[in-house]
Amino acid sequence: MRAGMEDKEKKINPPPTLLHPEMWCEEFNHFISQHERMHTRRPYHVQDGEKYCLEDDLVNLEALDEDTIVHQLQKRYADLLIYTYVGDILIALNPFQNLSIYSPQFSRLYHGVKRASNPPHIFASADAAYQCMVTFSKDQCIVISGESGSGKTESAHLIVQHLTFLGKANNQTLREKILQVNPLVEAFGNACTVINDNSSRFGKYLEMMFTPTGVVMGARISEYLLEKSRVIKQAAGEKNFHIFYYIYAGLYHQKKLSEFRLPEEKPPRYIADETGSVVHDITSKESYRRQFEAIQHCFRIIGFTDKEVYSVYRILAGILNIGNIEFAAISSQHQTDKSEVPDAEALENAASVLGISPEELQEALTSHCVVTRGETIVRANTVDRAADVRDAMAKALYGRLFSWIVNRINTLLQPDKNICHAEDGMNVGILDIFGFENFQRNSFEQLCINIANEQIQYYFNQHVFALEQVEYQSEGIDAVPVEYEDNRPLLDMFLQKPLGLLALLDEESRFPQATDQTLVDKCEDHLRCKYFWRPKGVELCFGIQHYAGKVLYDASGVLEKNRDTLPADVVVVLRTSENKLLQQLFSIPLTKTGNLAQTRARVSAASRSLPPHFSAGKAKVDTLEVIRHPEETTNMKRQTMASYFRYSLMDLLSKMVVGQPHFVRCIKPNDHREALRFSRERVLAQLRSTGILETVSIRRQGYSHRIRFEEFVKRYYYLAFRAHQTPPPSKESCVAILEKSRLEHWVLGKTKVFLKYYHVEQLNLLLQEVLGRVVVLQAYTKGWLAARRYKRVREKREKGATAIQSAWRGYDARRKFKKISNRRRESAVHIQAALQGCVDHKSYLEVESNNGQADTTSNSSVTEKTRDSQAQSSPKGFDGFAGHANKLSLAGTDSPCLVAPDRQGPRPRAAPQSLGSATGLAQKQRTPHRRCQQPKMLSSPEDTMYYNQLNGTLEYQGSKRKPRKLGQVKVLDGDDEYYKALSPVDCSPEDSNSAHRFFFSSSPSTGDSFLPH
Repeated sequence: MRAGMEDKEKKINPPPTLLHPEMWCEEFNHFISQHERMHTRRPYHVQDGEKYCLEDDLVNLEALDEDTIVHQLQKRYADLLIYTYVGDILIALNPFQNLSIYSPQFSRLYHGVKRASNPPHIFASADAAYQCMVTFSKDQCIVISGESGSGKTESAHLIVQHLTFLGKANNQTLREKILQVNPLVEAFGNACTVINDNSSRFGKYLEMMFTPTGVVMGARISEYLLEKSRVIKQAAGEKNFHIFYYIYAGLYHQKKLSEFRLPEEKPPRYIADETGSVVHDITSKESYRRQFEAIQHCFRIIGFTDKEVYSVYRILAGILNIGNIEFAAISSQHQTDKSEVPDAEALENAASVLGISPEELQEALTSHCVVTRGETIVRANTVDRAADVRDAMAKALYGRLFSWIVNRINTLLQPDKNICHAEDGMNVGILDIFGFENFQRNSFEQLCINIANEQIQYYFNQHVFALEQVEYQSEGIDAVPVEYEDNRPLLDMFLQKPLGLLALLDEESRFPQATDQTLVDKCEDHLRCKYFWRPKGVELCFGIQHYAGKVLYDASGVLEKNRDTLPADVVVVLRTSENKLLQQLFSIPLTKTGNLAQTRARVSAASRSLPPHFSAGKAKVDTLEVIRHPEETTNMKRQTMASYFRYSLMDLLSKMVVGQPHFVRCIKPNDHREALRFSRERVLAQLRSTGILETVSIRRQGYSHRIRFEEFVKRYYYLAFRAHQTPPPSKESCVAILEKSRLEHWVLGKTKVFLKYYHVEQLNLLLQEVLGRVVVLQAYTKGWLAARRYKRVREKREKGATAIQSAWRGYDARRKFKKISNRRRESAVHIQAALQGCVDHKSYLEVESNNGQADTTSNSSVTEKTRDSQAQSSPKGFDGFAGHANKLSLAGTDSPCLVAPDRQGPRPRAAPQSLGSATGLAQKQRTPHRRCQQPKMLSSPEDTMYYNQLNGTLEYQGSKRKPRKLGQVKVLDGDDEYYKALSPVDCSPEDSNSAHRFFFSSSPSTGDSFLPH
């Protein structure tokens, strides 16, 4: 009964810190995360498959034709069922509206359950990747592809959100940081285009890093192919990157536009539009101000310092001010194509914000240095050349700033080495890249974007079609081959050397006299295939037959964009900036992909961004980095945009091929971005271009999972064998496992097991159920062992506690007894001292009264008695003196005329041998005296008479003592004859008279009585 009440009280009143996870310690957080990840939930049951809706998967359709698939997608889209399966591939239609299916309740719904238990969802794809990572201990890759505006960026957000929920980071801060990464990066890398208000203008590969047990521990971003040309120019109906509008609105509402030298009325040239009302829109719309506050929040949550954010704002403002610099031609005596800056205010504004000298900036823009045969020649720039240098400077500033922000995020989100090393963990990569684009005017940027999409489509074809069918043939599996559109020849036309399109572009860019027309002519001469054609009647134009359709490209300005020239003079000027972040941007070398290299500078924990060789004042530039800078060479063999693009594709694919792929194909239902509007023609074109129809066919007929015998037996032998058994990796073992699992439609090859896409999920659920039972048994066994171990430890502790308590109590009792004994002894001493003092005082008073009476009666006859005693020389005379001395000693040590220097107590003293009563004197005892009593000084008349008489006697005895003068103070000692004579003796009262006669005898013959007879 009591136990039940205690349990009830614990449920009602839990520990205070249990309801506050932020107060949990790191060890407890890690324990909770591990415990939640164990299979302690209710066991999963495969028989829930009857609830599966056949319409959720297009593979289950009876008729596999285009009209049936499009009709099915349209029907589901009308019911706001935007997700549909094609085997293990997810199709996502953009709803163009907000749906309430992404709350935490849905995240819990798609957590480790069978896929058929819930409707198709983007969370299910994220959960499948996560479960495969944890189960197979292998990296995963989620590839999101589709046209621009089909919802790829939002899908990436949702996948990151669900993976963060599944990973359950040990601290809330890390989860918040990861969720804030995408909004911050997209503010700098996304822009508004004609077909998409939030179009990605770069490629992003986000890797979420997990521990071996599935706990998220960090993240890393790789960015590719930023469209830097958008900074200086945008097409009609498009805008610059979002961050420029956000910062303009934020600084306007903070009243800081003047501090950053930005105008309040006339917009900067880089963000101006045809209407001229961009500044009014920025300052009047509340959305821009809210976005600026959201960006500040992202900076703060991720870990950027206020100084770093301020430096970023100044660089962005400097880019806008650079765009306002205009040039004019001036004529000189020797040269007529010289340029200058007529508006000094714009130049000073840009120089002031960037922290550089206006004169040096003007010189770098209007002239350049050429090194020829060891000599440096300064040449003036024309107006067009100066404008190109200005724009190249702005593009380089923005591109390097974006790359620095990505590197800074990676530094702040890197895994904690105390939890797990990065190489020991596993990754789930998420690819969010710009979609296929086909505008009215397509230039070099669209060409790179579409080549990247061709590469992603080839990756999809290889994993879904090519590799699968190759393994059918090698393993002897009887399967019907599926025809699909292979884009490998098109990729070769773009990427092969030396006659690929990009190779020809680089070759033509190295010729100073080359033009865009010569480039088009060279491509027409060498690219003779069905994928390349040149339209008639248009000179600077060529067409490409992509997997998604035909695209016509405008070749004007392609060579200059590919060169991407940044003069060394501009780099040197920017390195002298007072802004340390700006110094760093142009001191770190670039990688082969065109991004800033990850620095290894020794920096503080608070800010790891600024290198140590940048001090206050004039910057000390590292000469090694200056030499390594790829932009400072003057020859034409510098890196081009095409070479950066090629290396970026190689780096991206190298990351993707490591993991097991999961595909999400995003479809745009209409081009007008209207909700619930379904364009059959537009959707069908996308299904054809992405190969969805062929995918449905191969997923129905083929086997998407191909596992070697060794790995299959090692992974699933729990389902058919005992835990202590080690079955051989053979066909028989695989058959036993598959039959025990009651699976159908599987095939065994020569070395591999071929499974349908749904077989692996069923096997994993069965394995989780078995492991869940094992975990329960282990938990009970470990609990029993722990309880027994605890009981032993508790008994041992109780015995130890009893021994300690016994020893302590004995010690405490002895200590108290000793304290009481000391107090009693001290009290007894005090009482005895007081009593003895009282007795001594009373005795002293009695002696004083007796001495006063004796002196009064005998004072008149003292002289006569002394003479009589000396004449008679009677032995009784000394006895009388001794008796008188004994009476005096009764007063104790308080007597004013006697002192006992010996502190060892009373002891017998020998009497002088010359006296007749020598035997009686030897028995006399001294009275005890008080401790610490100072010797008494004798100055009475009787003492004077005695010393006069005694001196005479001692001189006669041959004493060496010198006679003392009258009134001299004598300090008694133990050898003094007078002191010896005062020893207490037992005498009769009648001897007192003779003692007085001895005291007052002044005859010179008195000393004879002390001589021996």
